[in-house]
Amino acid sequence: MEKLKNNIMPLSFMISIPILNIFYGLLNNESRGAYSLVCSIDRATPFLKAFVLPYLIWYPYIFLVMVYICFKNKKVYYKILFCLDIGFIISYVIFYFFQTTVARPYPVEQDIMTKLIGIVYSNDKPFNCFPSLHVLTTYFVMKGISKVESNKKVTITVNIAGILIILSTLFIKQHVIMDVIFAIVLGGIILKTVNVVFDEGVEVWLKKLFLSLTMKKKLEN
Repeated sequence: MEKLKNNIMPLSFMISIPILNIFYGLLNNESRGAYSLVCSIDRATPFLKAFVLPYLIWYPYIFLVMVYICFKNKKVYYKILFCLDIGFIISYVIFYFFQTTVARPYPVEQDIMTKLIGIVYSNDKPFNCFPSLHVLTTYFVMKGISKVESNKKVTITVNIAGILIILSTLFIKQHVIMDVIFAIVLGGIILKTVNVVFDEGVEVWLKKLFLSLTMKKKLEN
């Protein structure tokens, strides 16, 4: 309880996530046109309704792992939170200019898994797909836990849950393979950039960028 009390302030900054999520709803439509990125891999990927469970655990997963990271190492926590916020903003810009959609199956069974999928589908329109925010955010917290946790059991548990969440986006037809690949690539770029800024300072990073651009210009001349 004392630990939670001492971390209330940094944890409160997670309010940025639901605030940014407002834009998700505003952009989740085809008013700007929508593209399909479905390929042969997606057509061969089976629809596995049981994967709705790891898809749904994403919601508490992100929050609980972020709280755990905060308790362990505040610097890493701030890095990952910054990555999440930047990731959301970049994704929303992409959604605005390059909206994609995924064709969904509509199973008619009445079992609990099918009903859960129906809830997911009815609360999330089939847009805002590229990149997958489920994958992007999961990637960030998986990287975060690897930085703060030496206990392999904890790391393995978080990573297995993360991998299942990523796979679930494909198996319940919320995303296509390109959404997943691009989310991981984008996540890697954001994480590397944020690490440089946090570890070396903005001023040092800008100086390096300036010197790099200056050197490139000289070589071109």
